Amino acid sequence: MRIVVVGAGKLGYSIAELLSNESFDVVVIDQDESQLEAAKNTLDVLTIAANGASPITMDEPDVKGADILIAVTASDEVNMVACILAKKHGIKHTVARIRDIEFLGEAKDYLKENFDIDVMLNPEFITASEINRILMTPAALDVEDFAHGKIRLFETKVQRHSPLAKIPLKDISLPKGVLAGMIFRDHRMIIPHGDDCLLPHDNAYFIGIPEEIEKFSKNFVQRDARKLHRVVIIGAGRAGRALAPMLERQGVHVKVIDKDRERCRLMAEKLVDGIAICGDGTDIDLLIEEGIAEADVVVCLTEDDKLNLMLALLARHLSKSSTKTVVRVSRNEYVELMEKVGVDIVLSARLLSASEVLAFARRGGVRKVSLLEGAKAEAVEVVMQEGAPAAGKPLMSANLPRECLVCAYVRDGEAAIPNGHTVLLPGDRIILFIQIKFAQKVMAYFK
Repeated sequence: MRIVVVGAGKLGYSIAELLSNESFDVVVIDQDESQLEAAKNTLDVLTIAANGASPITMDEPDVKGADILIAVTASDEVNMVACILAKKHGIKHTVARIRDIEFLGEAKDYLKENFDIDVMLNPEFITASEINRILMTPAALDVEDFAHGKIRLFETKVQRHSPLAKIPLKDISLPKGVLAGMIFRDHRMIIPHGDDCLLPHDNAYFIGIPEEIEKFSKNFVQRDARKLHRVVIIGAGRAGRALAPMLERQGVHVKVIDKDRERCRLMAEKLVDGIAICGDGTDIDLLIEEGIAEADVVVCLTEDDKLNLMLALLARHLSKSSTKTVVRVSRNEYVELMEKVGVDIVLSARLLSASEVLAFARRGGVRKVSLLEGAKAEAVEVVMQEGAPAAGKPLMSANLPRECLVCAYVRDGEAAIPNGHTVLLPGDRIILFIQIKFAQKVMAYFK
């Protein structure tokens, strides 16, 4: 399958990297040759220095008739034009990055019908939605819903005094609808068995029925944790302007700080009870004056990764010990560093968007892909296809690779946790944990 990526910026590079690692035939286009250098030197892709929204470029032999075109330049208009031209030049499917949240909200259906865009990506909105979901679940580092909300994934950090730490999993009475799916320890993915224990500082992933997960997650809430009342957001860009109203609708008092007066004005228009403050988020006096010490969560959403890290550490220094810090990063390699120095939740906007593209590119029954631990592992929702090697056999006899775990499935609208005797049938929605480098090998069993 040939996939064309228009735009070799940070998001375009991340998407091209993921797709090329899966052995797709990837072509990357950008007018700026310096932008193409990184992709050309480090990825197994073809690069073309050209205007991705030009009919001449679409007539290139390596572009015309490709299977998918993904337009992720910094301009919504260029991305839309590229998608229109792609369809006219025989490219079957298109994906466009649309950053204008207002435009996307009001004209989404119009764009799909008239511009023939199959998938619209808004990294800022995706990031805001993810932060909102995590903040609304106590003790969560990540929360993902699968199979139209029938299955929920819950990631948490095991604390030193957790009542579940250092106990073999076979001796822990997990609720009937909950499975311990994966442990990340010292950068290693562990598919847990009965004799394995959760240890302090592990990242533990549980999966199951949402109501049971919600009750079970309370085992990981720290004793001094309080209900979410006050959130300080530093950065009133697109992600901040999407997140603040979401939190307000759930009864959270929001303060937003940004140096840019126009951004503050746009933010103020979206807030009902919250406050937009025009000021420097690194100004300690301002942060103290605006009550950062009383905040339950400080969210750092500027466009500078290094500044976000500094702001998070500053917030940690000035606030109470139970205050959570959340940071949005562009560079995936910063995720691990930030977690090491004490940032509670680190989200890569690029990986969140790239995972949506990966699910679309795989198709063949794949409904959703969530990249975990900086893309070292993934949670995948796949529909079992007729004639697939794993269909109609007990799981213990399906010879599935050791690098994956079947965590849950949904049949006729009912969610269930499988065991070795479970027989998966065509049409079942199945949620898997997979080490990412074995994804292609594993997915072959369900296609």
